[in-house]
Amino acid sequence: MLDTEIRDLARGRNFAALTVIPKSGHPMTHVMWVDADDDHVLINTELGRAKATAMDNDTRVTVTVIDAANPYHYAEVRGRVVSTTVGKQAAEHIDALSTKYTGSKYGFGPTDKRIIYRIEPLHQRTM
Repeated sequence: MLDTEIRDLARGRNFAALTVIPKSGHPMTHVMWVDADDDHVLINTELGRAKATAMDNDTRVTVTVIDAANPYHYAEVRGRVVSTTVGKQAAEHIDALSTKYTGSKYGFGPTDKRIIYRIEPLHQRTM
């Protein structure tokens, strides 16, 4: 279960740093929009992107959500991808995320195919 303070940070208009492990073995970090349900951190990206390929190959990830109002307040979730969702639900989710962060829908390109990664927390903390 996701800690409620972490869930609230992820549901707010706060950015996250997603760290994944690609096949090279060298960790790779991306600044991301982030979301959460009651149990998981949610990451939405485009199929085929480097971060997506890395999470498909190695489900271990770390997500750090930084409080926009106070960058010294942040949450860290170390966990693993436990499920994915593609299709209409992922497209609707990126529109909701874009509205949260920018005030308007995402504006898909003609070949955009989205995927939501659900990350189960194995270790979580706030500072």
